[in-house]
Amino acid sequence: MEVNSIEELAKKAKEIRKGIIEAVYNAKSGHPGGSLSIADIMAVLYFRELNIDPKNPTWEDRDRFVLSKGHCSPALYSTLAQKGFFDIAEIKNFRNIESNLQGHPDMKKIPGVDMSTGSLGQGLSVANGMAIAGKLNNKNYRVYTILGDGEIEEGQVWEAAMASCKYKLDNLCVIIDNNNLQIDGTIENVMSSYPINEKFKSFGFEVICIDGNDIKEILSALDKAKKVKDRPTCIIAKTLKGKGVSFMENKVEWHGKAPNEEQYKIAIEELS
Repeated sequence: MEVNSIEELAKKAKEIRKGIIEAVYNAKSGHPGGSLSIADIMAVLYFRELNIDPKNPTWEDRDRFVLSKGHCSPALYSTLAQKGFFDIAEIKNFRNIESNLQGHPDMKKIPGVDMSTGSLGQGLSVANGMAIAGKLNNKNYRVYTILGDGEIEEGQVWEAAMASCKYKLDNLCVIIDNNNLQIDGTIENVMSSYPINEKFKSFGFEVICIDGNDIKEILSALDKAKKVKDRPTCIIAKTLKGKGVSFMENKVEWHGKAPNEEQYKIAIEELS
């Protein structure tokens, strides 16, 4: 089901955030901060942008999505469940040894997952391959990938960026989740990648800078990306880590820990 209004997309983003909290709380582990920061982007991608069919997850002509920052799988799982790829109730089994919803996405076990990810820095390389294959096979599908701003400290990202531009992959859209926090602190203090926009421009990307928690801006950026020819697009989405849960917002300690029962109740109440 495609959702067109900003209000409906905002509701979807809120439901995705609830699913993230449910997953991490029930698992007693996981990565809520960076999952919450991309919920608005995920809502727009899956309920407005991507040409996909939950009833036919391996449809050859579908658009592709790669969550390069695979530790933020709660965002992907919650979105896929909302979209109808599997039962929403399964979210509560996140990281359970009997569940397919492990800490990082598994393309062999989870319908709707186009690539197994988790080792950081590899997603853009995979997305390149998908985009190149699309061109070689005369397919019209588009490829989207989300990378973390801490993740782009990995050198492989920049090797892949060179390839994206060499092969003029205008069917590729890279989204950087720029929430400015990674596991050990701020991006500046750990290993600054700034200015991110100038770096991607220097490689040959069309660069669009937006508020990544503003649905209207996300929609506009994705529309612009589809019109770009002969080069890939990079959307640098400035987001708030932990967005939507007051005590998690912009707090580095929520990169990778689960809320306790009291915190869980507060989070769900704030998202209701």
